[in-house]
Amino acid sequence: MKSPVHRCRDVEHNRGQAGTGAGGNFLQTEQRIPISKDVITSSSASAMWFIRDACGIVCAVITWMLVLYAEFVVLFVMLLPSKNLTYSIVNGTLFNILAFLALASHLRAMCTDPGAVPKGNATKEYIESLQLKPGQVVYKCPKCCSIKPDRAHHCSVCKRCIRKMDHHCPWVNNCVGENNQKYFVLFTMYIALISLHSLLMVVFHFLYCFEDDWTKCSSFSPPATVILLILLCFEGLLFLIFTSVMFGTQVHSICTDETGIERLKGETGIWGKVPCWEAMQMAFGGPFSLSWCSPFTGLSCKKSPADHVAIPQGEIIEEDVIEIPLN
Repeated sequence: MKSPVHRCRDVEHNRGQAGTGAGGNFLQTEQRIPISKDVITSSSASAMWFIRDACGIVCAVITWMLVLYAEFVVLFVMLLPSKNLTYSIVNGTLFNILAFLALASHLRAMCTDPGAVPKGNATKEYIESLQLKPGQVVYKCPKCCSIKPDRAHHCSVCKRCIRKMDHHCPWVNNCVGENNQKYFVLFTMYIALISLHSLLMVVFHFLYCFEDDWTKCSSFSPPATVILLILLCFEGLLFLIFTSVMFGTQVHSICTDETGIERLKGETGIWGKVPCWEAMQMAFGGPFSLSWCSPFTGLSCKKSPADHVAIPQGEIIEEDVIEIPLN
């Protein structure tokens, strides 16, 4: 018996033959009823999730280094040398809280299963276990040999089909999908906030140093202070613009119930869209509360791992479109 990997390769190699032979007797497009995402669940939601992609890992490390650089400049160049103790305590506390929440959101977005469909479940036994109604049609991904629920797309980096995949973000080394979109939104929001906060502090520090002696407004030499502040200003401005745009794009996608990849492929309007507020509650895990802003709260409206069903083993089917007989 061939292994699932070899069977997947055989299916991809013979995809054209299978499409012309077995795919000619299927229902017309308007008669196909896509299978719901609630039927096909993820089997890895409770496991540790990490993508071993060199580019993504480098980008994630750079993200942390940039936040730590901003932390260094804010604390040791601007706040600690300041003569105003209240100013230093208030701004230091606020900046550190926002930075901590940004890094925590980054970790959750990176290490949370975005909604991966079980790999290699395109078997006759598994389809029979779904107990689908006659006339329903299910679709198989030829790349990962999985049954694709509605609105799922294959990611070439994660090598999995992801439910409600918006895009693959190298900065969090993960796909942004159904299960981690909240954490990605929080990450962009908190990075935008600390960028804006650092920019404001840089402006006030420059004004303070121009009015006072440069040798007294920082523990570093004046040239080093200017270079560190200019670099922080450039970093803050760049990431403020970038993350603000990403935050607005993600909120718009949630409110319109339309992912970025669906918009690019023109797949709009083929599913029943939900109202904006209901979509926000689904994405952030329940009714509006302070937990929406916390990266430490889970998505209570999602299914628990106990709801996940075991995947019956069997031969990988060759057809990319499988019709449930009408008899």
